[in-house]
Amino acid sequence: MKIFAYGIRDDEKPSLEDWKSAHPEVEVDYTQELLTTETAALAKGSDSAVVYQQLDYSRETLAALAENGVTNLSLRNVGTDNIDFDAAKAFNFNVSNVPVYSPNAIAEHAAIQVSALLSQAKVMENKVQKRDLRWEPTIRREVRDQVVGVVGTGHIGRVFMQIMQGFGAKVIAYDVYRNAELEKTGVYVDTLDELLAQSDIVSLHIPHIPGTNDQMINAETIAKMKDDAVLVNVSRGLLVDTDAVVAALDSKKLFGFVMDTYEGEVGVFNKDWSVNGLDDKRLDDLISRENVFVTPHTAFYTTHAVKEMVHQSFDAAVAFAKGETPSIAVKY
Repeated sequence: MKIFAYGIRDDEKPSLEDWKSAHPEVEVDYTQELLTTETAALAKGSDSAVVYQQLDYSRETLAALAENGVTNLSLRNVGTDNIDFDAAKAFNFNVSNVPVYSPNAIAEHAAIQVSALLSQAKVMENKVQKRDLRWEPTIRREVRDQVVGVVGTGHIGRVFMQIMQGFGAKVIAYDVYRNAELEKTGVYVDTLDELLAQSDIVSLHIPHIPGTNDQMINAETIAKMKDDAVLVNVSRGLLVDTDAVVAALDSKKLFGFVMDTYEGEVGVFNKDWSVNGLDDKRLDDLISRENVFVTPHTAFYTTHAVKEMVHQSFDAAVAFAKGETPSIAVKY
């Protein structure tokens, strides 16, 4: 059995070597290149391909992979919105993802960033670097005084709720699919509008479903939020109308914005723009703001999470090669 992996980063290699040591019967080859129509030929002769989401898996890309005899595709990430599933079905692809690799990684990141934003950490750091050691007007807001509205109560959302409750905050939640245990605690509100109206912090923990929740946070929904609220998006960039957020920051409707995902991030994130400057001027503006905390889709990026992503995806690739259906297979 042979597995070929695309886009293997240096930080993934230790986890990959651990997996290989535990599976000496499986031949593994890999490249740092991403899966494209041009690189699909590298997988020829393999039983499965393991990939990471940074480019679209278009009909052309999937066709090229299928032409090289590979129709088992295991993603090392949770998102599948970049897959042309009509093409995947046409070419009889088996697809898996890693839906749960470390909810704590993303929830902790969101909590840390929110806490820093409420503390005006960037403002104070900039003052201190200038040797301005005056207190005013850089006063902190305590997390326990906030109402935290969590949109989406899956694995990540629930961990985020626990962390915020640990700070002493009141937590409310909205989800189309309610968790039975959480239901008993009375945290749910009936509508998104109710959550927006009551929350000092609104944190998104849901997948992007094209045609259903595109830009669900927009000018209209922001207008329903409390003044001086904080918006947190560590889920998917396409959930948020970034221009509307910029306008709300300019008008001071929003106190701040925590952004780990961005609607224009493909081809921008995970690249070094330090020499020639960032082409995306809107993103450049957001990064420069003292009340905006931008990270380049790295909330997931911990040693624990990377290990799980590598191991689970390779386990699924082996299962597909054996004609089995792994528990993390994507049903489409």
